[in-house]
Amino acid sequence: MATLIDRNGLRPDTWHAFNGDAGAIPAAADALIPLDEWRERAAVWAARPGRLGILLSPSDDPAAIAADLDRIALVAVAFPSFTDGRGYSIARLLRERQGWTGELRAVGDVLRDQLFAMARCGFDSFALRADQDAQACLAAFRDFSVRYQGATDDPVPLFRRRRVAAPA
Repeated sequence: MATLIDRNGLRPDTWHAFNGDAGAIPAAADALIPLDEWRERAAVWAARPGRLGILLSPSDDPAAIAADLDRIALVAVAFPSFTDGRGYSIARLLRERQGWTGELRAVGDVLRDQLFAMARCGFDSFALRADQDAQACLAAFRDFSVRYQGATDDPVPLFRRRRVAAPA
């Protein structure tokens, strides 16, 4: 089972991942379902009690859930391999184009070295790979004291921040 963290520390995970059997998820529990399952049975999932989360794979278009974002409490983005960076783009698109303000979670092959960049792209919770030390991973959010590029957490790049702060 993955350890769940955010910038503040370890968190309990209340979400039940869909494994092909909807009956395996308790009736009022929070359900995390893949986009394909949502597309196929959206009315059934929307009618059940409990919060709903959508799991996007790297090949999914985040615009596919844009019309449903008001019914979703969590969007999880799968990282099948640490070398697959498509999830970073999905996060930015959800935050910047779709206006997603809810919880955005990175799941799968999530490593310490990725956390700072993932947070800059808009992720706010992280299901760590099983071999990762949660305490060491929490330190990743403090690895860099200055951020040069603009991102979802600070859209203004450093050179513009310095120009505004400079005396006239």
